[in-house]
Amino acid sequence: MYYEKAVQKTIDWIESHLHEQISHEDIVSVSGFSKFHFHRIFQKEVGMSVASYIRLRRLANAAAALLYTDVRIIDIALCYQFESQEAFTRTFKKLYHMPPGAYRTFMKRLTSKKEESCMEKKMKGWVLSGSHPFQFEMGVDRENVHQGKVSGYLKSTMVQDIGEFATMMQQFKADRYLGKRLRLSSFIKTKGVQHFASLWMRVDSAADDVLQFDNMSNRPITGTTNWNHYAVVLDVPENSAVISFGVQLSGPGQVWMDHVVFEEVDESVPSTNLEMPGELLDEPVNLSFEEE
Repeated sequence: MYYEKAVQKTIDWIESHLHEQISHEDIVSVSGFSKFHFHRIFQKEVGMSVASYIRLRRLANAAAALLYTDVRIIDIALCYQFESQEAFTRTFKKLYHMPPGAYRTFMKRLTSKKEESCMEKKMKGWVLSGSHPFQFEMGVDRENVHQGKVSGYLKSTMVQDIGEFATMMQQFKADRYLGKRLRLSSFIKTKGVQHFASLWMRVDSAADDVLQFDNMSNRPITGTTNWNHYAVVLDVPENSAVISFGVQLSGPGQVWMDHVVFEEVDESVPSTNLEMPGELLDEPVNLSFEEE
């Protein structure tokens, strides 16, 4: 958890300085760790180096600028610290498989067609659930993107109370992960979240008993936040049948989710399982009511 907070603090700083030169000394100062030690921490938590993360985020912001502004390509390149339009084009093409100018033309046409047919609100695999799902909306966003071309979002539309919540979620069979420890991670961004937003995962048995669960209730995301990296880690017992996961929004606001990753981890990665209230105990306790 200590390393996770250091990574989140550093990512938050990076997100606010993408238009500026970022040095190794800056990262050391913000993270509080030596250059090489923090590189190992960041690589383990995020799955890429700090330098790769900064480059990827600059490219994602540049892609959004190409799509949603008329700023010249050279100005976008310089804004995101590329030394020339040629250097920007080479790097952009490696990730998006087309040069910036072609991307701007192609994606603008594609986006306008999809908006006309209202296809954004249908996302393969994802379903909208919760206490008041019809007071929320989910879809894909091409402007607020962490990496790639789109992100998924969940936002309130008619929410009146902080107790009303919805989740953008999926479920899949637990068979592949029986007896293993599973880490779910994602980049998340929020706007105007009045109660809380969170990444969550649940492991259920065939009898629908909750075996493992974490919804970040002890570390919720609130207010307006930049993109940052979050994770939950759960064991998958041998009697598991279904794994459910998603992003939750309680009360008014909006949350974005991008680059969702599942990976098996060993016991050196601590579980974030929350003790569920109301779980059955092995035997009765505190019968005299004097225990605290």
